[in-house]
Amino acid sequence: MRKAIVSEALSDLAALMRMRRTVVLSGAGVSTESGIPDYRGPDSPRRERAPISYQEFVGDAEARSRYWARSSVGWPRFTAARPNAGHQALARLEAAGYVTGVITQNVDGLHQAAGSDAVVELHGALADVRCLRCGRRTDRTAYQRRLLQVNPGWPPEAATLAPDGDAVLPDEATTSFHVPGCPRCGGILKPDVVFFGESVPRVQVDAAWDHFNDAEMLLVVGSSLAVYSGFRFVRRAVKEARPVGIINLGPTRGDAHARLRLHGRTGTILPTLAEMLDL
Repeated sequence: MRKAIVSEALSDLAALMRMRRTVVLSGAGVSTESGIPDYRGPDSPRRERAPISYQEFVGDAEARSRYWARSSVGWPRFTAARPNAGHQALARLEAAGYVTGVITQNVDGLHQAAGSDAVVELHGALADVRCLRCGRRTDRTAYQRRLLQVNPGWPPEAATLAPDGDAVLPDEATTSFHVPGCPRCGGILKPDVVFFGESVPRVQVDAAWDHFNDAEMLLVVGSSLAVYSGFRFVRRAVKEARPVGIINLGPTRGDAHARLRLHGRTGTILPTLAEMLDL
């Protein structure tokens, strides 16, 4: 019975997408099947500490050392992740004209790696590092080499991967970790992503709304919509009477607003959707 309900909802979603240009809002649930943990999924382990906030990162040198120490451990596994069937299905849907663009809350670059072109990274990209003083940008892989050069013998052998390239390490393992500053001005270097307590840059918000305005329907995939930066697109769609579809493994903040709600993994449902649209 459950499969029949899902198949009916999928058929209805495919029918809607044949008639309407669709913009996709994607969240961490799209990337969990690529081995990247998420914050709030039903299968997510309980975090030992809250993610670092912007205020903490900027104002506390010890907190910055802990962040970069953990990030240097998590980065190799994070960057080794590859697009899964869900990412690839969205790229096919875009190439065929059903999807006009992807607004992603993810910072992993996997949509682009799968072949999606019209992608707005709402929360930035972990592959970039930016100086908070002079604005100079650095490639994260290059900065990884600097981190390891000034911390010989790092990293520790055992660590658990956490969301957004983080890793779980005891605080005592990070106390002597050295963090090099900007090579141009010596300023604080920060990953070019939106931390908790930090506003999404205006240029990214405007680009996301441009994607939204080019479409006639919103499809949310792999997001609980707990963060307002994503939920606002559902609110606007409802206000403008645009259909909202949601594909997610667990409950979402937008469920009451969805015309179509499919429960399941995006890596399973999205390829089936693409097949229904003859891709």
